[in-house]
Amino acid sequence: MTIITAKRFTIAEYERLAQLGFFHEDERVELINGEIISMVSKGTPHSVCETRLERELYKLVGERATLRGQQPIIIPEFSEPEPDRVIAQNRDDDYLNAHPSPADILLLIEIADSSLKYDQEVKLPLYAEADISNYWIFNLVDNCLECYSQPYQNLPGKCGYRKKEIFLPNESVNLPCFLELYLDLSKVFPKVTH
Repeated sequence: MTIITAKRFTIAEYERLAQLGFFHEDERVELINGEIISMVSKGTPHSVCETRLERELYKLVGERATLRGQQPIIIPEFSEPEPDRVIAQNRDDDYLNAHPSPADILLLIEIADSSLKYDQEVKLPLYAEADISNYWIFNLVDNCLECYSQPYQNLPGKCGYRKKEIFLPNESVNLPCFLELYLDLSKVFPKVTH
């Protein structure tokens, strides 16, 4: 019997493919567990939430940390996701020499509508296994913010977060990396009009 296995790409191979022009300039892909994944297109609520979140985070955080949007992070050695937002520690080179790794990340944020299941079932264990301490999902399907913290691993390949908190759009949430700062979610979630 012949066993067929798929090729898992390393980060170095994935970046080399990008340098060689393997991907179209406007093609949105990311490397997750060695697989090249096409990213779903964003709906209007996703884009609005992203814009509002960026504005509010910049007002709150300013230059205390590095704010990155849809830019790669490195999870050795088979993943290079592009989260919607990352708050990373400041570095003198502004990450010119290497994308942020889990040790650099203070808070990782995904905004989810059509990608909700993927962000909860694929990315969540990936981020937990990488020991990213704080992971937020702006859940636009259920209109709430899911805040995950305290990553754990109980079996090989079985990772998650011990703590999950839910915040509603009319509430404020503390930024885990800056305990004195609160994000007013009413300024982030898209305003639903009927």
